[in-house]
Amino acid sequence: MSEIKILLNSQKANSRSLLMTSSMSPARILAIGFALLILLGGALLSLPIATENYSGTPYLDAVFTATSALCVTGLVVVDTADHYSFFGEIVILCLIQIGGLGFMSFATLFAILLGRKINLRQRIILQESFNQLSLEGIVRLVKSVLIFSFAIEGMGALLLFLRWYHKMGISKGAYYAIFHSISAFNNAGFDLYGGFRSLTAQTNDLIVNLTIMSLIIAGGLGFTVLVDIYQKRGGKLNLHSRLVLQTTFLLIVISFIFILFNEMNNQKTIGDLDWYTKILASLFQSVAPRTAGFSTLQIADFNPSTLFFMIILMFIGASPGSTGGGIKTTTFLSVILCIVSVLKGNENVVTKERTLPHNTIRKSFAITILALIWVVTVIIVLLRTETTGLLSILFEIVSAFGTVGLTMGLTPSLSVIGKIFIILTMYFGRVGLVTVALAISLKNKKHTPMSHIKYPEDKIIIG
Repeated sequence: MSEIKILLNSQKANSRSLLMTSSMSPARILAIGFALLILLGGALLSLPIATENYSGTPYLDAVFTATSALCVTGLVVVDTADHYSFFGEIVILCLIQIGGLGFMSFATLFAILLGRKINLRQRIILQESFNQLSLEGIVRLVKSVLIFSFAIEGMGALLLFLRWYHKMGISKGAYYAIFHSISAFNNAGFDLYGGFRSLTAQTNDLIVNLTIMSLIIAGGLGFTVLVDIYQKRGGKLNLHSRLVLQTTFLLIVISFIFILFNEMNNQKTIGDLDWYTKILASLFQSVAPRTAGFSTLQIADFNPSTLFFMIILMFIGASPGSTGGGIKTTTFLSVILCIVSVLKGNENVVTKERTLPHNTIRKSFAITILALIWVVTVIIVLLRTETTGLLSILFEIVSAFGTVGLTMGLTPSLSVIGKIFIILTMYFGRVGLVTVALAISLKNKKHTPMSHIKYPEDKIIIG
């Protein structure tokens, strides 16, 4: 009888917990979860113990840093190394890791370690978190994500440690290696060099540049692609993986060529460097603007045309299910393919002998338009509140939305309103505008039966 009572009590507890969360959609849980973690991170970073001189940090600045870390952006109003203590840096590092892999990944990890089952609702939330098309194999995917992530970060940290420990010593070299490896793989862009310098002291270091670039690219490809590459091991990848890899490769090559030749005579950037360093610096800056806020050159010194080109790269961002932001590579590709299809007079959007579903195309345009609307809105606000030029503001906003973290120097001087809007932009860029829109929506699909009604078609004139 006692066993039956225990079983009944556990079932009642599970039912109560399910009732408490059943009214919340997965999108709402993710949006609220990120928001609560930001507030918690802000509270920790505002403590006196989190700063070097124990003076504490204004809560808005602490929330800004927490948002930047959790949303793996890298924009900072105070320099990480100069302002924060070891405790503060560890808080930032934890937020980066949680934000990059998703808090649901760590919730699943703890559940697995405690021997608990992952119920259906938790699987649905995981599906939303990783932007997957089905529930099949979602827990297995999370396990693979955690294993791959820690393994890649470990290899990156080892390579950086072997490069740095001669100069820094074993303890500092290990700490720097771990911090920068996690920051790079999660596309966060936080560094410990101080003075808002990022990696400008490593411009011609081949090992450091290649390691950081490899970590950024690996984190930006998306976990689904990494798992697919590992499972196929030389075999034919699925359509999503092939499109992500090809789009990423083309964007890096085009960016590298553009930056190299456009900055060739700019003495403030690569003009006075030797050819080896010119190529290495141009390659690094072709990788970083898409997803991570590391830089080996001063961003404000680039030509305006290069800066605008970087804005486009930041707006596109990384790939779905990755640690990066932006509208995503496949969204950008879907829009381009649709435009090409219209110009060719084709009714369907076709790539690699496959037709993309109309719903995919509609969602791609919705994401792109929503992103443009938000960016334009924040531009208008910041043009009113900040004292800098349009290019600097546009660069800052798109960097925040793409969770990139590069800046022309505006971040530390942002006004209160400017900080609030950049915080919102980083949050929307990481969580997703569509996810946030669904989270705040008062309607649910099951409450809108009229949405299934198909009305007669009619025509309007466009173009």
